[in-house]
Amino acid sequence: MKIIVLNCGSSSIKYQLFDMENERVLAKGVAEKVGLHGSFLKYEPYNGEAVKLEGEIIDHQMGIEYILGIMSSKRRGVISSFDEIDAVGHRVVLGGEEFKQSVYIDHHVIQKIEEYVNLAPLHNPANLKGIYAMQALLPEVPQVATFDTAFHQTMPEKAYMYAIPYSLYKKYGLRRYGYHGTSHRYVSRRACEILGVKLEEQKIITCHLGNGASITAIKNGKSIDTSMGLTPVEGLIMGTRSGDVDPGIVTFIMQKESVDAATANTILNKHSGILGITGISSDMREVSDAAYKNNNPRAKLGLDMYHYRIKKYIGAYAAAMGGLDILVFTGGVGENADDTRREVCSEMEFLGISIDPKLNDGLRGKEQLISSADSKVKVIVVPTNEELEIAKDTMEIVTQMKNKNSITY
Repeated sequence: MKIIVLNCGSSSIKYQLFDMENERVLAKGVAEKVGLHGSFLKYEPYNGEAVKLEGEIIDHQMGIEYILGIMSSKRRGVISSFDEIDAVGHRVVLGGEEFKQSVYIDHHVIQKIEEYVNLAPLHNPANLKGIYAMQALLPEVPQVATFDTAFHQTMPEKAYMYAIPYSLYKKYGLRRYGYHGTSHRYVSRRACEILGVKLEEQKIITCHLGNGASITAIKNGKSIDTSMGLTPVEGLIMGTRSGDVDPGIVTFIMQKESVDAATANTILNKHSGILGITGISSDMREVSDAAYKNNNPRAKLGLDMYHYRIKKYIGAYAAAMGGLDILVFTGGVGENADDTRREVCSEMEFLGISIDPKLNDGLRGKEQLISSADSKVKVIVVPTNEELEIAKDTMEIVTQMKNKNSITY
């Protein structure tokens, strides 16, 4: 079965085409600046050189049409025709309380995703564009939605509720939803596979550290708490997002700076975090260089705050689970920044966390156990693979539906 996985942003389309017989990536890439000046398409086939094609991409449907076109072209294609595509898997950011797992996309599902636009106005509309485009371009091909929020629907009420008037929860659905769920699900399962232990018997903390970042407490295979909340801005300090702040700061900024809610939201989402603290960049590599090579005090402050917030969440989640067996690092920073892993795990011996510098230092983007021999907690680096997880869900759902003969192809 060949499955294309789409992750559509407001002006981008990330894609991968899988051959699920051996879980091989046949082609991958991204369309950037969709609907904007200077748009282009990056394409990397398994059997040839990567290329960058520049040209006007008016909307998501045109972008996906270009992607399908180059995949099936004689010169650079990896399939002979669109007919080889058996299914489409979509990353959808917010599925609310409705969706607790990946689902086949039908009219009802689309309607619910549209309803959740008010809770995820920056993400769900873009995800829907990919679904609409595939309906137009490949109308007979089944589509599946995998939700960032689905994995976290096992959180207990005490973890996902906010201490605001209950009527607002009932009226607007204001609660903790959590994000990066597909990544947390994948790396927790993969870590247990590597370590040869049963997921259902472990207390795991997964740290997805990238430009967006979140931490999840996973007990016996289920998410019981996670750092992101109603929106992805809550929790850890991120590249441009503030993470946890006193809510009073928001109204203070609005009053003193004479800005509206939309502008305040932009400040917290786009101009805060590591970028806001350091004034240098949202890229941790540039900030680390400034701190360690140039001795920049604001860069050092930014890193100290970043590491401190991660340590606090690890401690809190270990307490919430009554212990910790496995600590997982993933995401662009978690997989590649050995200094971040080292700082986060420093002075954590009281929790049973101890890493081996020989295993940690210099490790980049590889699956590897980095805890010391005497560490009670297994500390492991697991590169995330959300696209493969989406493809697996898609194959399972489509196969089940074919076997039940409940849809017509």
